Amino acid sequence: MFGLLFCARLAGAATAYGAEAPCAPVEIATSPTPAASRVKNYAPVLESCASESGSTRLAIRRMSVDGTLLILTVDPQSLQTSLERAACWRCEATSDAAQAETRYLQALHPPQDPTRPPALVNAGLIHGAGGGGAFVTGDLCPSRKSLDRAFFEKLAALGKHTPVMLAVSGGWIARHGADFAWLREKARGGALDIAWANHSYSHPYVRRLPDGRNYFLRPGVDVDREIFETEKLMIAQGETPSVFFRFPGLVADAALLENVRSRHLIALGADSWLALGLRPRPGSIVLVHPNGNEPIGIKLFLRLMQTGVMPLPLRPINEAP
Repeated sequence: MFGLLFCARLAGAATAYGAEAPCAPVEIATSPTPAASRVKNYAPVLESCASESGSTRLAIRRMSVDGTLLILTVDPQSLQTSLERAACWRCEATSDAAQAETRYLQALHPPQDPTRPPALVNAGLIHGAGGGGAFVTGDLCPSRKSLDRAFFEKLAALGKHTPVMLAVSGGWIARHGADFAWLREKARGGALDIAWANHSYSHPYVRRLPDGRNYFLRPGVDVDREIFETEKLMIAQGETPSVFFRFPGLVADAALLENVRSRHLIALGADSWLALGLRPRPGSIVLVHPNGNEPIGIKLFLRLMQTGVMPLPLRPINEAP
């Protein structure tokens, strides 16, 4: 009865979001209206949710989009996110401790590895689980240059649904609306399987300033604003944020790592930043910058693919933790 009542009430609004059924995952229609006017009352939460059909998820954000109450949910085993109508789910507050046995919380709070570099220089998960293949990730930091579309065309030529994670900054989306729409079409058409990670909004950086006083470690950086404004912009543009976050410059200290984890985001580093000469090995998280700022990394990636040095298959980032 719960599901029937709410789904009947929501049926009229479903088409506005591109959903096939009232309680299906929501697809937000793009609009020239600013994100701040569409996405409101945005709040971090951690709730255990169940649908009338028996599905279970964790909610990590609540919001209103165009007047409809929504939740951003995570499958605690697959790590897949989706936007759902809050009215279609029964949710109650939970905690990290209560969810500690799920794959999601174990990925959020991994055991410390004494062999890895200090967090300051490469914060977050730097090597994927399973030992094989590679995880291709691209950072879209704010840039005046055009998206390297040829790179994505070559990725798509590897086969349908080639996985790639894009860590996108809000500043890049704001400047490159046409490029963002082009990427979304590549994903919707099945050429690419894109996971959208958060790379902050402004990507704070001052040239020649030491890492310990740069990026998110600069005084006055509002971490919540950097995270949430980017998520809201992604949602308003019709995309669903993943559970991954990449620090600008891959730089963070222990306090920043804990801050991001408290917002239920998995920090992601890389053990193969190609432009820095870090060659991939099986299980590597590979980093390139297809925003036009680092063409050498793109060239190296293509060369590694052509020469058979890149570990295959390319794997979706949800398999990395």
